[in-house]
Amino acid sequence: MQQSLSEEKVFKDPVHKYVYVQDEVIWNLINTKEFQRLRRIRQLGATYLTFHGAEHSRFSHSLGVYEITRKIISQFERNAYPDWPAEERQVSLCAALLHDLGHGPFSHSIEQIFDTHHEDWTCRILLEDTEVNQILRAVSADFPQRVASIICKTYEKPIVVNLISSQMDADRMDYLLRDAYFTGVNYGTFDLERILRLLRPHQGKIVVKESGMHAVEDYLMSRYQMYWQVYFHPVTRSSEIILRQIFRRAKELYKSGYQFEFMIAPFGRLFDGSLTVDDYLKLDEALAQTVFTQWMAERDELLAGLCRRFLNRRLYKYITMEEPDEALWSSIRKCFAELGLHPDYHLEIDFPFDLPYDVYRPDAKEGRERPPIVLLDAFDQLAEISDKSDIIRSITGLHQGRYHLYYPEEELRHKAEYMPKHIRELFGL
Repeated sequence: MQQSLSEEKVFKDPVHKYVYVQDEVIWNLINTKEFQRLRRIRQLGATYLTFHGAEHSRFSHSLGVYEITRKIISQFERNAYPDWPAEERQVSLCAALLHDLGHGPFSHSIEQIFDTHHEDWTCRILLEDTEVNQILRAVSADFPQRVASIICKTYEKPIVVNLISSQMDADRMDYLLRDAYFTGVNYGTFDLERILRLLRPHQGKIVVKESGMHAVEDYLMSRYQMYWQVYFHPVTRSSEIILRQIFRRAKELYKSGYQFEFMIAPFGRLFDGSLTVDDYLKLDEALAQTVFTQWMAERDELLAGLCRRFLNRRLYKYITMEEPDEALWSSIRKCFAELGLHPDYHLEIDFPFDLPYDVYRPDAKEGRERPPIVLLDAFDQLAEISDKSDIIRSITGLHQGRYHLYYPEEELRHKAEYMPKHIRELFGL
């Protein structure tokens, strides 16, 4: 049975004004140590080195996703839509709240180096011996597994998964608005309230009333702009590259038997792949930055230098270039090695790209991650949005991006006289 709090709890929120908690299970989950840990994980990782206001946490984002999901479900319930399974309210709200529980410090950098995924850790935290698991099991024995299956996208009712994982879900709607607010840009703004009013449960999926198409276009264009102006900002990419290099170098040293001057157990188990859930929950950005501070004095100058760069914001510079051919790339790497630079750490080519809207195709392979946005007209006919919108059709499948080559400018400048002329000119030295 779903139990309500004797008195509604309210969080003041800069994006949604207020976040309302009426259910006891939601309040109890918020107060677990696993959920409180999200206060120590930034939502945008190293983006604060580019946009100094981007200090907001996964905690605030998770509350925002919960609030948007609560509003959607409340709208469905007020209008008594028959296609919404009312018994799914509680499990949907719990999944919305807990969907990011498994994020680690600078999560995407860790995920790439250690071949892990935050959704897998989220499900482990839900299912293993944690405070979150105890609260979920108090609802019913199978409740933790039900919540986990929504997050892992295997839940038996796709309409519930769609709330937090689709082309236009509560997760994306919150992070666009929240990230725009804290970075101080206007690109991510769109009419959230209008979109929420126009969502409908229909034949086992969530659709949008056709009269709301222009609001959806605005949302998708906002997402497009946010990716290119914020998420793929070249300075942010530079900080992420250095972060990945720190973790990669530390892992490489650990595997080789190097004796660190400073090492904390959870990091060692991260490097050898033996992390338990308890170990993982100790990993947050405060701990990571403490370790980086100590590693600035490590004997391995490459690791020490990378840590100094990250903590003191001495990021790699970049040049924009056409796709380099293999001969040019090989000559640049050879030049760096001859100059005493490490071509695997002091040189990286980055090509970010994003599909702002991934159109549904009938021949799409199995395992499609996010279903398309579907419009519902006045005659209950369905249409995929790009069939109706010229704007969406124009940006669908559009790959925008340039190659950026990142390098330590000051170290290269000191050695410029020893470089071949064509490489020196490439770097503008």
